[in-house]
Amino acid sequence: MDISVVIPLYNEEESLPELQAWIDRVMQSNGFQYEIIFVDDGSTDKSWKTIRDLGFKSKSVRGIRFRRNYGKSAALQKGFEACRGEVVITMDADLQDSPDEIPELYRMIESEGFDLVSGWKQKRYDPLSKTIPTKFFNWATRSMSGIHNLHDFNCGLKAYRKDVVKSIEVYGEMHRYIPVMAKWAGFGRIGEKIVEHRARKYGSTKFGLERFVNGFLDLLSITFVSRFGKRPMHLFGTIGTLVFAAGFLLALYLGASKLYAVYTNQFARLLTERPSFYISLTCMIIGTQLFLAGFISELVGRSNAERNTYLIAEVIDNP
Repeated sequence: MDISVVIPLYNEEESLPELQAWIDRVMQSNGFQYEIIFVDDGSTDKSWKTIRDLGFKSKSVRGIRFRRNYGKSAALQKGFEACRGEVVITMDADLQDSPDEIPELYRMIESEGFDLVSGWKQKRYDPLSKTIPTKFFNWATRSMSGIHNLHDFNCGLKAYRKDVVKSIEVYGEMHRYIPVMAKWAGFGRIGEKIVEHRARKYGSTKFGLERFVNGFLDLLSITFVSRFGKRPMHLFGTIGTLVFAAGFLLALYLGASKLYAVYTNQFARLLTERPSFYISLTCMIIGTQLFLAGFISELVGRSNAERNTYLIAEVIDNP
């Protein structure tokens, strides 16, 4: 199978028939073998009934339904687990993503050798309350991830090589950071394509401003887990050692200055009367705690069954 189109959705019953018909036209005109996987994220309207009706009419339509709303990341993860195409396309169900982009996205994966191609909605129809935070979010993600060639990490229209979606796990609000997870999993050929952003035709957006706060927290989480998940001592131990050393050197200075004042018959305050003494003591305590946190994290990591899970790209075995 050439292409799997994974479409997470929540209360989008009005747009689904039009979207499915549009995808069918594009696929058939280009001669693709394809499947459309609708993942209903606990919709409360008639979205699932619409998907079932579409499935009866077309063998290309598959559907997955959650019992309740789990979020876009969970929907994408289940879609990735179920997909069978060599190239996986994700898009939103609100008709703001154009299926006409699919052939070029497929070509960039198959012909140009990209592992992942992300859409860039250069011209948007969203209000300023959404576009300004989005620009800041994308800047922060580029800075922390090192993927400087992407302008729109949150664009729902993306294309992946099958190996990519089968090698990563999407959870929480991590769907925004799939390019980051792909890069850290070893899929470094990440490209971008300018895509059309269409005005919403039906319904209203399902996301509020809280997604930017959650997204930033998830970015910190994925950065930590990806860089230090298998070696937490490198982070906690380094910080703990530096903080302890700073406190110890300050305490050493205070003690030496006290002894010098006594030796030269100068007035010397008690160390317990000096605020800097308590600062040094606090630094040594915190440094010790951080070091022990790293040590305990290493012990926990040693007992993790997935501690030696590595992605293998290819094997040559000559008996």
